[in-house]
Amino acid sequence: MALSFLSPISLYCYYLRFFFTSSGLSRQAVDIDNDTTVHFWGPKNTHKTTALNPKPSLVLIHGFGPDSLWQWRKQVQFFSSQFNLYVPDLIFFGESTTKSPGRSEVFQAESMASLLEKLGVEKYSVMGTSYGGVVAYHMARMWPERVEKVVVASSGVNMKRSDNEELIRKSKMDDIGDLMLPKQVSDLRTLMELAVYGRFIHMIPDIILKDFIHKLYTPNRSKKLELLKGTIIGRVETVNISPLHQDVLLIWGAHDQIFPLEMAYELKGLIGKNVKLEIIKNASHVPQIENPTQFNNIVNSFLCSSSS
Repeated sequence: MALSFLSPISLYCYYLRFFFTSSGLSRQAVDIDNDTTVHFWGPKNTHKTTALNPKPSLVLIHGFGPDSLWQWRKQVQFFSSQFNLYVPDLIFFGESTTKSPGRSEVFQAESMASLLEKLGVEKYSVMGTSYGGVVAYHMARMWPERVEKVVVASSGVNMKRSDNEELIRKSKMDDIGDLMLPKQVSDLRTLMELAVYGRFIHMIPDIILKDFIHKLYTPNRSKKLELLKGTIIGRVETVNISPLHQDVLLIWGAHDQIFPLEMAYELKGLIGKNVKLEIIKNASHVPQIENPTQFNNIVNSFLCSSSS
């Protein structure tokens, strides 16, 4: 086992933290009830932020993979000057944890909404990617009086059982847990090939990928498997989506192999009336990382525009 100071992934984590802190965020934790603690990055002196700083609030919800630190760096740098940012780790990611038996995306949404309520954040827009997009959808559905605008990025909110089965078939693995929580280098390479477009995955040394698995996929693996088993999407063949009343932006990578572009077009017709779909070329499942400049400009234009 590599010592932390010899671990390239640990060193990169320090690099990422620098960008979060230099953007005015600090690492914090809140007990939202007797069972659940949520760790998050937020404005310093969070409880005083609303009174002291009139900027609107934006919540960034990460996907099913490494925690928020790894998924939103470019967005934190870009949006921190315009918004009060709240970047939580979902339950069982990072250090967020619970004793509650809840494991569904709805439970995650309830936990994130409770965090913001505890912090005194009454109104906010929410942006979620992949699994986090499903969480963002449920936050907007359950608390329309709090959530102002919604950005859903590369997220199969409308995933059916057949979509789930096709993803497993495409990955050539036995179940979704093997794909989403890789234990071997070959499994991680498969996930990266599905999630990233036009990158030289085969050129990344095994030692880096082993360190990545050890540091980012091994912790809480059994609990994350419980989350996968507890997900609502992908269980049945019928899509049951309540339309949202907010303005919604769907933003997708043109070459997404996790949630193919066809799902984006279908979701656009299901999720509400005030919905805009933007497609980013030369990107797959993580356009906020693959093409952050275009991604950020599209999201910024949407968030700063007048509501329909």
